[in-house]
Amino acid sequence: MSGATLAEELVARLGPRHRVAAVATVSSAGTSVASVGAPADADFEIGSISKGITGLLHADARERGEVGQSTTLGELLPLGGTPVAGVTLTSITTHRSGLPSLPAAASPLRRSLALWLHGTNPYGETLDQVLTQARGVRPGPPRPRYSNLGFQLLGHALASAAGTTFQGLLRDRIATPLGLDVCYAPATPTDLRPDALTGTTRWGRKREPWTGEALGPAGGIRARIGDMARLAAALLDGSAPGAAALDPVEDFTGRVVRVGAAWITIQRDGRAITWHNGGTGGFRTWLGLDRAAGTAVVLLSATAISVDRHGFALLEQLTGEQGR
Repeated sequence: MSGATLAEELVARLGPRHRVAAVATVSSAGTSVASVGAPADADFEIGSISKGITGLLHADARERGEVGQSTTLGELLPLGGTPVAGVTLTSITTHRSGLPSLPAAASPLRRSLALWLHGTNPYGETLDQVLTQARGVRPGPPRPRYSNLGFQLLGHALASAAGTTFQGLLRDRIATPLGLDVCYAPATPTDLRPDALTGTTRWGRKREPWTGEALGPAGGIRARIGDMARLAAALLDGSAPGAAALDPVEDFTGRVVRVGAAWITIQRDGRAITWHNGGTGGFRTWLGLDRAAGTAVVLLSATAISVDRHGFALLEQLTGEQGR
């Protein structure tokens, strides 16, 4: 599918409310990238696809011998003798750590109200601030429970094991090896590139960028569509650092939905689809892989309306076209 055709497909699928969006497809026929409403080098918030990248970093750290199956947060972060110190990194990767989405000390309700009423960034903490919040958390039972806090702590623990920051770890172990020119985790608004997009609600109201030192591993990464296409291609051919993170190791919400290191695998029409989505105040994103077929789709939108169903449909279409 050519870039022009792909752009037409994008507009037709997403509709007029997605004013600024980009798409990439990867298959045996090659890689195609297109965008509407913004230049190709604009960068988007990828939201919780950041968790998938942190999962890659965890698998890579396991391969390097920096962390093991039973390594705990307390071995790598200054959490003292608090309950959260005993949580293993591995349990976080499969959302079985027992950690809440956010700690009570973070005032989740107040943050949500500020976001929806005023468009403010609900995540702006430094690492030290999140560590202070985490010390007051008592983990629950090890059942599937999606946790932003868990992945925040996981990413910074991996950085500690490597003797760097999360921003440095992302650059040195994902962005640089894969040639991703724009794939970064801004700690403050001043770290944003000039081509960083501003997201909007479905009604067109602008949202503050989601930046924050602590946020990066869970939802703070930004990237261009071309770089996300390169990442998807590297995941398909296994050249991405930590690609073992894609392999499902636990049931998530039943046997048809399984999880690796953050990456979800589901069965759709007899095919295994590995994917992650993302959502921030003003962005929605989706990255999906049909690993058996060697196909991938990335969708990035600077509007807070889900693109998941469009991603699944486009991936199915791409895989069908390749099989003809």
